[in-house]
Amino acid sequence: MTSEPALRLSGVAKSYRQGADRLDVLTAVDLEVAPGEVAALTAPSGAGKTTLLQIAGLLDQPDAGAVSLGGADVGKMDDAARSRLRARSLGFVFQFHHLLPEFTALENVVLPQIIGGIGKRQARIRAAELLEMLGLKDRLTHRPAELSGGEQQRTAIARALANKPRLVLADEPTGNLDRDTALGVINALLTLAHETGVGMLVATHNPELAALMDRRLTLSAGRLIET
Repeated sequence: MTSEPALRLSGVAKSYRQGADRLDVLTAVDLEVAPGEVAALTAPSGAGKTTLLQIAGLLDQPDAGAVSLGGADVGKMDDAARSRLRARSLGFVFQFHHLLPEFTALENVVLPQIIGGIGKRQARIRAAELLEMLGLKDRLTHRPAELSGGEQQRTAIARALANKPRLVLADEPTGNLDRDTALGVINALLTLAHETGVGMLVATHNPELAALMDRRLTLSAGRLIET
């Protein structure tokens, strides 16, 4: 396992214009997420959580500061290099699973690997391994409509991990699930992170779920605070 953080933000700042006014969303954010660590981000609405996740996910650029993934300095890359790094090193899990309805659970996890250049046989083996780790061994051939909400989200987690990213960003991954199902999904994230060494930053409004994670962070006045 690499000693480099999966994610490092150093002095990250971001502001937006609202007419003649400037809104400072992030002022000086410092953050490291280690390989195999799951960090919870519990910022209230409007505090800059989405902006932080977009910058960490290389979907937006900061006005100041540095972003690195696995030791790679993103600020020194052009758009094409950032896109390649995002595809290779990042996985995303959203509140809505966004699975392709016409494909089975296994095929949904195989597809991003094939797009990434992995052979079909190897991709199917990895997809099956991930889904089995997430308790879906008997659901590989089921389409999303045949899966429960928790099973759909666990399939989405497997898809996010399919190409062996350094970092997974999860934005309210349990927002549409009941308490028991949500607990199962968070425990699955923790198990996978600890066993595979992928770092994870998980945004959630649920303090009970945040308390299960390795670290808890919040945003206040544009700065990140450990709670």
